[in-house]
Amino acid sequence: MRDEASTEPHDRRRKPTWLKVRVPPARAFRATADLLDSLALHTVCEEARCPNKGECFAAGTATFLILGDECSRACRFCSVRHGAPDGSGDPDEPRRVGEAARQLGLRHVVVTSVTRDDLPDGGAAQFAATVAAVRATAPDATVEVLVPDLAGDAAALRVVLEARPDVLNHNLETVPRLYATVRPQADYGRSLELLRRASLSAPRPLVKTGLMAGLGETWGEVGAVLRDCAAAGVDLVTVGQYLRPGNGCLPVARYVPPEEFAALERHGEELGLRIIAAPFVRSSYRAAEALRGRPA
Repeated sequence: MRDEASTEPHDRRRKPTWLKVRVPPARAFRATADLLDSLALHTVCEEARCPNKGECFAAGTATFLILGDECSRACRFCSVRHGAPDGSGDPDEPRRVGEAARQLGLRHVVVTSVTRDDLPDGGAAQFAATVAAVRATAPDATVEVLVPDLAGDAAALRVVLEARPDVLNHNLETVPRLYATVRPQADYGRSLELLRRASLSAPRPLVKTGLMAGLGETWGEVGAVLRDCAAAGVDLVTVGQYLRPGNGCLPVARYVPPEEFAALERHGEELGLRIIAAPFVRSSYRAAEALRGRPA
């Protein structure tokens, strides 16, 4: 990151060479997409327009999005539909996620959700049921849950943790100064407290969070967030370039070069944090490799 925030939008400029996306093998991509369609499952890969969707689908993996495809919040970095979600969740959805994990032969299953502030538990019970369903159909797989902030409800977080996921992930997304602009319905302190509670739980999962770069943050601000993460007991931080997923989302303030991501990784080592940082890194991208070691 630069020492000072950049405010000049980059969206109308040609993307730098390090942000070129490779075209995936069509047959392998289609096989994954068809399976997910047949099971009526949503993925964050599709709903959030992730740039890694082609690579991940072609590799036979995806990040499952539970509790519908409509979010009760309107974060300005995200293309997931927002509004007033209907219903409390499909009771058969956990079984279908487990079945998809089995058919895809996944060794690491990542489950996330839209934010559901309309539900009393924020969707915690559906997360727990999904973890149980994956354990039943893919018993050798590790399970990672990427949860919303659950409105700061410690009891709801306990429901998720008692399902014993291998990884508890919750993204801070950006630095505190930018919360009002980037994710106005969230609270930095509330998110940090969720990570702290997860790190103190027993049995303890690996605790993970993620940040986006290129929204106007400074190096000093990112360093402060990383120190907060270390103090909260976070084990792993992912950092990737923010890319505007749609016209209604925030513009890119800056394209961060690969050498600055590498510097962040070195800084994390100094703090006792494991950081995976690169332009296309996302919280759930190559999550199995991230769990076991640095992705290639």
